[in-house]
Amino acid sequence: VLIANTDAKPNDKILHGNERVMHARLNDAKFFYTQDLKMPLDKHLAALKHMVFQTKLGTQFDKTERLMILAPLISTEIGGNPTLAARAAELSKCDLMSTMVGEFPELQGIMGYYYARHDQEEGEVAKAIREAYLPKFAGDELPATQTGLALALADRLDTLVGIFGIGLTPTGDKDPYALRRQANAIVRILIEKSFDLDLNSLLLDAAKNYGNRIAPEVVPQILQFCFERAKAWFQEQGVSPKVIEAVLANEQPTRPLDFAKRIEAVNHFQHLPEAESLAAANKRVRNILTKSGFTIDIHTNPRINEKVLVADQEKTLYEQIEQLRRATKPLIDKGAYTETLNELAQLKEPVDAFFDAVMVNVEDEDLRVNRVNLLSNLHNLFGQVADISKL
Repeated sequence: VLIANTDAKPNDKILHGNERVMHARLNDAKFFYTQDLKMPLDKHLAALKHMVFQTKLGTQFDKTERLMILAPLISTEIGGNPTLAARAAELSKCDLMSTMVGEFPELQGIMGYYYARHDQEEGEVAKAIREAYLPKFAGDELPATQTGLALALADRLDTLVGIFGIGLTPTGDKDPYALRRQANAIVRILIEKSFDLDLNSLLLDAAKNYGNRIAPEVVPQILQFCFERAKAWFQEQGVSPKVIEAVLANEQPTRPLDFAKRIEAVNHFQHLPEAESLAAANKRVRNILTKSGFTIDIHTNPRINEKVLVADQEKTLYEQIEQLRRATKPLIDKGAYTETLNELAQLKEPVDAFFDAVMVNVEDEDLRVNRVNLLSNLHNLFGQVADISKL
């Protein structure tokens, strides 16, 4: 198929001219392919020492050595074969030195796959060389093999750490190393493949391979950058910004899959009939705690003195909180956040009754402190999943 950008009819000269060009290109490709098959793929490894990855970060050979360390670590984490991951990492950049990829750069990874098959490498190793470049764009397919997934993650993590480490972070529309796309790919793989991995730990592993060249503050910057991309990804799928804000309100997440589960849970919770009332109550609780000079810490529940519980409504609320704390702990431990919030929706009536009948800011200090502590426990119970006051 060709397009002639002219009013003239596509006569034989136009057709035959284009045919000659196409035949020449295809003959070139056939020649390059035949020449490349004369040398096993792994024999190109040493030549990568002369191909620059990034001026300040060394060569493609240096990058390959880092991937040979990182990919097997990730492969072990996701239940893959670390030996296959190490071999795929070793071969992953070799086709860059082939004459075919030199002439047709868009075939990198694809030719590595065919050459590895020709060399009778393990099938999963060959596939991983091609899959390491997936996804190439938003909505593109993800790697299908465990080895391909490990290599795809390792390659992108290494690039992010290295480029951030030398200060070349994306600014405005400028992103010459496609770091936003790299971060998007990492987030998608971890979430869509249900890998509950700690991204902070993965970034630290990648940074170790650079020795002392990566400053300590770089990893937190990349972690935040990746979750900013995750936020954008969820918003593109129609998730409300206030739902995302509720999940991010308490602390910086480090596990994308866990983050996604919380997003799903809060998104479901906001449509429950109890949601509006409980969200308003939690906002009121947070305001009371803040005005009381209380330091909010969702990981620490202040002690409640049962003897100082006077009103029936505060006694009932205390009993409900303790009961639901026990009921939701196993759910929280296994990341069942939707079920957790469904359970906590039972608090609507006791919370409403408490605020209707009980005054928190009373003169009696013991009573006031105990009620503030009770509300702190209530806030933290929901805070295990998200800050629903943001809804």
